Amino acid sequence: QEQLVESGGGWVQAGGSLTLTCAGPGLRIGYYGLTYGVAWFRQAPGKQREFVAGIKWDGGSTNYVDSVKGRFTISRDNAKNTVTLQMNNLKPDDTAVYSCARDRQNRRSWISSESAAYQYWGRGTQVTVSS
Repeated sequence: QEQLVESGGGWVQAGGSLTLTCAGPGLRIGYYGLTYGVAWFRQAPGKQREFVAGIKWDGGSTNYVDSVKGRFTISRDNAKNTVTLQMNNLKPDDTAVYSCARDRQNRRSWISSESAAYQYWGRGTQVTVSS
């Protein structure tokens, strides 16, 4: 079974930084020529899951929700089969469980912000930002 594992969550004061990493065989970068886009989503208590950032299968483009633009950066290392979300200037509103997910479609030419477009998910890592 394809699996993704997130790491790097934790507690931080407002204005601080955290780096989340997504890894696992589910990414299968370059496996048999199959390469997939990856996204980070988050879900806060009592709220719907929200797209945070995504990166195209080749790393050639990225997409972010407006609330994190200029503060978060998504990147990928295809040699290591990892995707990283660097989060700077964190705010209390960023508090949530963050999950990474792999696109259903091989080499999609664009980045989807819809959770239905993603097939494999990690269990998530908690990020808590205090004011």
